[in-house]
Amino acid sequence: MDVYKSFSGGHGPVQVLDDVDLDIRKGEFFSLLGPSGCGKTTLLRILAGFEQADAGSVIIGGRDMTGIPPHLRPVNTVFQSYALFPHLNVQDNVAFGLRMKGVPAAQQRERVARALETVRIQDFAKRRPEQLSGGQRQRVALARAIVNEPEVLLLDEPLSALDLKLRKELQVELSNLQETLGITFIFVTHDQEEALVMSDRIAVMNRGRVEQLGRAEDLYERPRTAFVANFLGSSNLIPGTVQEVGDASAVIRTAHGPLRTRYVTRGDGSRLTPGQEVRLSIRPEKLRMERDDETEGNEVRARVDDIVYTGAENQYLLQASGQSLIAFQLNADIGADEDFDYDEEVALYLPPESLVVLDD
Repeated sequence: MDVYKSFSGGHGPVQVLDDVDLDIRKGEFFSLLGPSGCGKTTLLRILAGFEQADAGSVIIGGRDMTGIPPHLRPVNTVFQSYALFPHLNVQDNVAFGLRMKGVPAAQQRERVARALETVRIQDFAKRRPEQLSGGQRQRVALARAIVNEPEVLLLDEPLSALDLKLRKELQVELSNLQETLGITFIFVTHDQEEALVMSDRIAVMNRGRVEQLGRAEDLYERPRTAFVANFLGSSNLIPGTVQEVGDASAVIRTAHGPLRTRYVTRGDGSRLTPGQEVRLSIRPEKLRMERDDETEGNEVRARVDDIVYTGAENQYLLQASGQSLIAFQLNADIGADEDFDYDEEVALYLPPESLVVLDD
C-alpha cells in the first residue's frame, strides 16, 4: 500500500499516516491496534473509500481501488455508532443495502433471513432499533454488513460502547462468526485484550506508522519496541549495556547486576555486540517472587512498595536499585505458594528466556 495521509492543522499539515504498508491475507481476522490519534481509523476509512490517500494505493482482491467510490468497493463497514435507521425495523435495516442494489425481493428475504440467523437476531426482526439493547443493535449492524456478502468487513471499534461482560461475549461471537463466514475482517481497536483474543494477526500502530506486525503471541512474547511492550500489556523495562555475547545467550550489565538473556539478537535481527546500550523487557507475570535466594544468577533484590488486589492475582509494585518494577502473582488462596507483605524484602528471579532485547 505505502499509504501516506495528512490533514491541515493550525500550524500546517499534520501527518496522520506515514508509509503504511500492509499485506492482509484473505480470510484472516486482522486487527489495527493503537491509541487514539495513531491513524488506525483514518486507514480504515481509506480502505472503505471514505477518505483518499495522498499517496499509495489500496488493492483488494487484486484490483486497485484508486478512484472507486465506497458503494462500488467489495467492502462493508460496521461503525462504532451502528448507524441504524431509526424509522426502519431490524429486517428492513438489514435489507436496505440489497434494495439499493436492486436485488429481487425473494432473494432479499432469503439473504436477510440467513443473515439474521447467523448473528442470532431473527426473533427481533420486527423491532425497531430503540427497542433493542446495545448488544442487539450491534448484531443488527453486523447482519446489515454481512448480508451484502463483502470480500472484506471493516469494523471500527464496534464493541467500545458496550459494557465489559457483553463486550467479552461479543468478542468470542465475532471471532466465531469470522471463521464461519470466511470473510476477511479488519478490526480497529484500542483495547489490547480485545486484539489478543480475536486476531490472527495484529498491526500495532503509533503516530501514523506500523510499529510491529505479527501474530498476537509473537507480539506479546517478543515485542520489538518499548511502545509495543507497554501498549500490548504491561512490561518492565530495564536499561543496560551488553557485557558479553555467546552462541545462545548474552549477559547485560544493569543497575541490578548482570542479567543473562537467551536473546543474542534484537528484533530486527542484528546481533548484539559488547558495549552496546540496550533495553530489556520482561512481562510482570514472568517475574518469580521468592523470600530467599534459591537460584544462581538473574536475581534482583527488591522491596514491596504497594500491593493491588485484582481477584485471582496480586499485582506487586516493587522498588529495586532505584527502579520501579511490577510483578503479577496468583493469590495464595487459589494455589500460589505464598503471598507477600508491604515493605517486605524479596528476591525476584528473571528467567533468561523471558528477558527480551528491544530494538529501541
